[in-house]
Amino acid sequence: MKSILWVSLCAMPFMAAAQEKQQQDSVKTTILNEIIINGYRLENPTFSKISNNYNEKIVQPKNVAGLFNDINGFSLIKRGNYAMDPTFRGAQYEQLNIQYDGGIKAMHACPNRMDPITSHIAPEEIEKIEIIKGPYSVRYGATFGGIVNLVTRNPSKGKHGLHGSVASGYETNGNAYVGMAQLQYVTDKFDLAGNFGYRNYDNYKDGDGTEIPSAFKSTDYGLKFGYNIEKNHRIQAAWRQAFGRDVLHAGLPMDTDFDNSSIASLDYKWQHFGKIIQQFQVKTYYSYVDHLMTNFDRSTARATESSALVESRTAGIKAELEWKTSDKLHFFSGIDYLHIGRDGDRTSLIKIQNGNPLTDPVTRINSIWQDSYIDDLGIYTEGKWNFAPSYILTVGLRYDRVISDIRKPENDFASLYDLGKRTENNISGTLSLKKAISNRLFIELAYGRGVRSANMIERYINRFNVGQDNYTYTGNPNLKAEINNQFEIGVSGYENLNDFFNTLYFEGSVYYSFLDNYISAVIEPAIGTDAKVFTNIRDAYKTGVDVSVKLDFANHYFLKTDLSYVYARNKDFDESLPLIPPFTARISAGFENTKFWGNMQYNIVATQNELAPSFGEISTGGYQTMDLRLGYRPVENWSIGIAGLNIFDKTYHNHLNFAFRNQEGFANVPINEQGRNFTVFVQYKF
Repeated sequence: MKSILWVSLCAMPFMAAAQEKQQQDSVKTTILNEIIINGYRLENPTFSKISNNYNEKIVQPKNVAGLFNDINGFSLIKRGNYAMDPTFRGAQYEQLNIQYDGGIKAMHACPNRMDPITSHIAPEEIEKIEIIKGPYSVRYGATFGGIVNLVTRNPSKGKHGLHGSVASGYETNGNAYVGMAQLQYVTDKFDLAGNFGYRNYDNYKDGDGTEIPSAFKSTDYGLKFGYNIEKNHRIQAAWRQAFGRDVLHAGLPMDTDFDNSSIASLDYKWQHFGKIIQQFQVKTYYSYVDHLMTNFDRSTARATESSALVESRTAGIKAELEWKTSDKLHFFSGIDYLHIGRDGDRTSLIKIQNGNPLTDPVTRINSIWQDSYIDDLGIYTEGKWNFAPSYILTVGLRYDRVISDIRKPENDFASLYDLGKRTENNISGTLSLKKAISNRLFIELAYGRGVRSANMIERYINRFNVGQDNYTYTGNPNLKAEINNQFEIGVSGYENLNDFFNTLYFEGSVYYSFLDNYISAVIEPAIGTDAKVFTNIRDAYKTGVDVSVKLDFANHYFLKTDLSYVYARNKDFDESLPLIPPFTARISAGFENTKFWGNMQYNIVATQNELAPSFGEISTGGYQTMDLRLGYRPVENWSIGIAGLNIFDKTYHNHLNFAFRNQEGFANVPINEQGRNFTVFVQYKF
């Protein structure tokens, strides 16, 4: 990725530990939109971490997905330079519960995920990323493989008065320009903040100098208004819009003409109003995505011109009560609701049929989403019991009632199934224990049962290419919910050393998941020779390990290593599960003082021979790359950064990259990453 990160993104857990050395009591700070990780480490959710505080460092990602590139355990699924999805430990798409500010969602309209949730908000708005590494909490919606909370800046935390920043950046590989501006006004009673961003990227070149179709333009803005009704009452409204234009997707059969998204949210919190009732909060939101994709500039348009205009509507509300029966036992009880609705058609003008030009081209219109919806009503309670000074036991239980329906089925789809409204009843839960061996060493054990009902693609897509292969996919409205029974044990902490080797930080965990009714797709000759249908895999599992070690020395320097490995098996097919990243290691060294900061990172990715042939996967080779980043603060309000990424100009591709699709001059091989790239970024704060 092209992100300019002046310290390793994974450093935040160690920074949190350092802060903990200065905060040994259990004081808990509650901020309206930072609801997952707060205060004393023992009280935080099991196996949770903060990846970084982004407003203290300069970043230049293409979209929010770029912020995950250096977080241990995360990988990126790449279809081009714009539509990238983060995966964590081999969990992807809706298997990851990705949200903004503790609950806001904006679901993609495109069945090929040209517009994932990470493309609908400006990365400059993200202050930090909070992560729960498995289904170890029931408070944030139905969760299968983990929870990712993208925390946006809270203007109420800023200095009083008028403040802001302007920034601009340039990248040599792709002739890319970035510009952004932020402004906020804060008083004791209210705060108002706004931001604007613009990106213009041309095609980039890989290490061999081959130009990869990857250009895009995007514009976004956001407004946020908070009002402190009383000392312990706050209400906050936010409005965001993002506009993608002329987006090229090298790994997909079409390109994006436009992608428009709008997100509105309203939050309310009332704190400290009783002995038993600690706080009450309500969050509601609505998002709309309008998306047009075409193949007009592809070679396939000579035979058939296709365009698809699709839309997605997402709405939700969450109400939660925090209460306690004693100082050692407190609970979070709540109810949440999520609605996802999609519709849209594909219009095809057939000009050549069976190799013969048609005198009168034929127009066909097919419904992509078939006017479908999914509603999820959840009720939960999660309790924390501090039964001894150094122990916390967490127990959570959640019930989800999932209702789905298809209102305008195509005839061929209706002929496959007995359609009608369907109701599912899902039970999920968690049990975990944290033990503080000392104020510098923690042990965690956790079990989580995560349950995920099928998403709309898996249920209702109708003969549409949505995979990495050339098959068309058909949904199955009768899919069972997939279940992840995950067990994990881990240790984390730090050790003070001496005057030169200051502090050693460490964290590591091992996990194992039993996967029931895992959702995948199989070839179905009854529908067509090139057709797949989604189905349940009865028996599968996944296991892995994450390790991070960091040494601070000579007051301003550090050495750090991150390792992650995932192994998964589909026993029904005797193959790997799809989209499992290979072993990955990152070794970095850096420094930071009041004027300068920088780091050097060596990335090692192994060959991946554990494949899912049923998914169209092929073996991918390992690779190593090197990145250098430097920053300088000439005066208090100015920051300047430069970087050299992939400085050895390596030609490589990641195992999760899609293959080229409908691209003249390119074989059906995975998309290569960027070659050598130099970047510069300048920011001024006032």
